[in-house]
Amino acid sequence: MANGRETKLESNESSIEVVSMEAEVPEALFQSMRHFLKEHPQWDQYQLVSSAVASFLFQNGSTDKAVAQHYLNGIFSR
Repeated sequence: MANGRETKLESNESSIEVVSMEAEVPEALFQSMRHFLKEHPQWDQYQLVSSAVASFLFQNGSTDKAVAQHYLNGIFSR
């Protein structure tokens, strides 16, 4: 559930709106996320969840260019 809005400033001074969310996930999924983050310190929980959501949306037919960009960034970065 979204529980608030924040504005995140990037180094190029453009702002990106960020929505904070809270979600319940199965324990096994949470443990897998923790293990992944421990093994991949260049990722953080926010990047992981954002990448997962973008991947889901893109693979299920989203035509939004921002979703496609997040999807591709998740594939080719890191």
